[in-house]
Amino acid sequence: MEYSPILHSLHVVPSSHVKNKLFVFCIMLSLWVYMIYCCVGYCSTMPNLTYGSVNRQEKDAAVDNQEKSSLGASRDLLNNEKDLDSRGEDWDEAKALDDNAMSAFVNETESQKLPQAIIIGVKKGGTRALLEFLRLHPDIRAVGAEPHFFDRNYDKGLSWYRELMPKSSEGQLTMEKTPSYYVTKEVPSRIYIMSKDTKLIVVVRDPVTRVISDYTQTRSKKPDIPSFESLTFKNMSAGLIDTTWSAIQIGMYAKHLERWLQYFPMEQLLFVSGEHLISDPAGEMARVQDFLGLRRVVTEKHFHFNPAKGFPCLKRPEGNSKPHCLGKTKGRTHPNIDPEVVRRLRDFYKPFNSKFYQMTGHDFGWD
Repeated sequence: MEYSPILHSLHVVPSSHVKNKLFVFCIMLSLWVYMIYCCVGYCSTMPNLTYGSVNRQEKDAAVDNQEKSSLGASRDLLNNEKDLDSRGEDWDEAKALDDNAMSAFVNETESQKLPQAIIIGVKKGGTRALLEFLRLHPDIRAVGAEPHFFDRNYDKGLSWYRELMPKSSEGQLTMEKTPSYYVTKEVPSRIYIMSKDTKLIVVVRDPVTRVISDYTQTRSKKPDIPSFESLTFKNMSAGLIDTTWSAIQIGMYAKHLERWLQYFPMEQLLFVSGEHLISDPAGEMARVQDFLGLRRVVTEKHFHFNPAKGFPCLKRPEGNSKPHCLGKTKGRTHPNIDPEVVRRLRDFYKPFNSKFYQMTGHDFGWD
């Protein structure tokens, strides 16, 4: 057969044309697939208003970590049924009173920080009331439960401690409170290692009233404990106070303060009167907010005194909602203590009180 140029050209041209079409089709198909991929990726990054809101609320609810197990349907100030000095409290309309929850929802630039201020004591002095008053401030983020990091959980490390803290924004102050810090020997140096600039708040109360309140709390949980008098004295007839009883030791404020002053200057400690926190909460809160460098947001408009309980209740400055008062575990009736025992306790604490007044430059009027 002869070679025909015409037939050759007819054979080549159609083949080349088909290849070009296939090439263009592949390019278009690739572009189409890429566009679908990009659209799907973009849609997956769009916020889901229902799930996203719930998810963020769940994260906010977990922010206080240990606190979440103690939250109930209502938040009563100082209301701790199981452990009055280690649990957090919930009370009605807490989220409406606490602007912090909303700020955590809105601000996605928040992060967990180590506390810049700590309420370090004292037990049965009014630390829970002070913490709840402070949590009304929009510039404060505070852990509700007591972390007990510097006295019981120090071996878990600062990373563990930081994870307990609520998220806070740049302008907010992170806080916690653990009353046993003030009387634990190792705590001052440990807080200093974390930050020598930490601001420290101590809520103090008449040590005689404090020790009776401490005993009353313990007896409410353990009715079979020995009498107050038998725990107070080593030898009742001789009138020797038993200083090995922890409830007695806590009220020796000056002795504990000496240890703190080895690490922190007096300017970094604020001593809040537990008595004034009840009789004049707005006045004490003004001092605390000034000490922390905060605006005086929590004022007299936030408080309502309940004569039946003998404690201040918190209220919203606006509206006619019912004030939220202290829980049933606060304001317990103290047992009748022999006046002679009370007198001897006052004599025992008097030198400690005098030294404490001198060290702090403030007469608390307990004598």
